[in-house]
Amino acid sequence: MTNDTRVSPAQTGYAIFSEATNGVVDYERIREITNSIVPFGRFVGVSITEVSPDRAVVEIPVSKNLTNHLGTVHAGALFLAADIAGAAALAGALAPRLARVEWTVVRDARSTFRKPAIGRIRAIATVDDREVRRVLASDAAEQFDLDGKALLYDDADVLVAKFHFDYVCNIAAG
Repeated sequence: MTNDTRVSPAQTGYAIFSEATNGVVDYERIREITNSIVPFGRFVGVSITEVSPDRAVVEIPVSKNLTNHLGTVHAGALFLAADIAGAAALAGALAPRLARVEWTVVRDARSTFRKPAIGRIRAIATVDDREVRRVLASDAAEQFDLDGKALLYDDADVLVAKFHFDYVCNIAAG
């Protein structure tokens, strides 16, 4: 199901997620919303296939348009998959307070490419669960740092790249 959710100027921060995080958290709805709100990801064909409290999974389709001159998946496409997977992992981890997040910025990103990436690529991302537990245990407004990582695998389930993200987040009280 494709849902073309758009963030209106009246919705600040992550308020768009309030319907999925009121009461019982609906991780499938978080996945749908997250899949729909990044126009560039949709344009490229990146798809979030899983969002949970523990991780998010993103897939890059097999497409000649996402390759470099050597026929391997372009580093920019790999970064995009890692970036979207990291953001989705953050959303899943912070789900109980997600609608209170005002903004998130990637302060720093580091990449390690291990081998040429060929075919369909899966990015599996996680964020620091200790910091998430601390943030979820509080109702206070705060700015906090959160570390994330994404591991990218090819069709043969071989690790082709690692990404590390340093996020800065601002969350409202409540």
